[in-house]
Amino acid sequence: MFFSAAILRAAGPDTAGFRDSAHHWRNINQPERIMQAQPNQPAYAPGQVREIAENLLLFQRANGGWPKDYDMLAVLTEEQKKQIRDTRANEDTSYDNHTTHPQVDYLARAFVATGEAAYREACGRGLEFMLASQYPNGGIPQWWPKGGTIAKRITFNDGVMMGVLNVLKDAADGAPHFAWLAPAQRARCVEAVARGTACLLKMQIKDAAGPTGWGQQHDEQTLETVGARTFELPCVSPADTVEVVRFFMRHATPSPGMLRAADAAVAWLAKARLTGIRVERVPAPPAEFFRHKADFDVVVVPDPKAPPLWARTYEPGTNRPIFASRDGVKVYSLAEVDRERRTGSGWYVTTPERLVSRDYPAWRAKVK
Repeated sequence: MFFSAAILRAAGPDTAGFRDSAHHWRNINQPERIMQAQPNQPAYAPGQVREIAENLLLFQRANGGWPKDYDMLAVLTEEQKKQIRDTRANEDTSYDNHTTHPQVDYLARAFVATGEAAYREACGRGLEFMLASQYPNGGIPQWWPKGGTIAKRITFNDGVMMGVLNVLKDAADGAPHFAWLAPAQRARCVEAVARGTACLLKMQIKDAAGPTGWGQQHDEQTLETVGARTFELPCVSPADTVEVVRFFMRHATPSPGMLRAADAAVAWLAKARLTGIRVERVPAPPAEFFRHKADFDVVVVPDPKAPPLWARTYEPGTNRPIFASRDGVKVYSLAEVDRERRTGSGWYVTTPERLVSRDYPAWRAKVK
């Protein structure tokens, strides 16, 4: 969505892109972080654009990217600021949990709102980081430049590939907040979007009936759907499929290949819809796990009047919802997952409903 400079100056750029990492910093136990949140640590209001942008500059690593799982809106102590400055050379840069691409987008908008040259320069370095991280085949890894097996995979989960491609497309299209971009850098963004789009078309998962959707992670060489963490199995992912289709819908003149892929994906989403059930949180004895605490459990209950749901992951070839605990054993119902993962991951999603029932049919009717 584009915003005028006047609107940005009045309300500030949208900060929603930072919520995922902020949640992890404030609520998820990660003792390996270089800087920990304090209890009830205050945060800047969305309208405090300069304060937030200065945080982004502070957190930006020397290579142009950002580390994941910190709150960009946090009012930091002097000691916390020192911990970030002292680790500026670290190559812990990532796109995981909606990191780096929201910072690049925000800085572009902050520059438009304030005219502060430092924000433009930092945004440009972030764009260069994103362009450099893209594989020759067009895919985007979870972490770059370092990372293990999972971090090297082409990743859709947690907003990685589609988040990067959407920001690059804004830059390539000359969106108002990227009007300042130099022609040469804009041309590189155009090329990166084209390679990424071609990669998306190649990665679409097929079964006996034809193309379906996309997985949470794909092999960076074969492009096949693969597992990630032990409880994240090779799959077709409805939520990530929605994001791919919405990216195709951004194109004023989508190619025939994009239209075929999107048509097939939306048809698969309609087929994968689950009805007659709802997911409910119920009170349970307090429990403390390694990453989180829970005083509740999550159950699936019958409800003929419930709105449609989709499982987080489906088994390729069978279209059965699949689940797993940290032991990596595939099961076919949430009740078979242990409480640690039942309460630590979201196993059902609702995001496909609006796409399938409203947005895609309306868009498709206008596109030849």
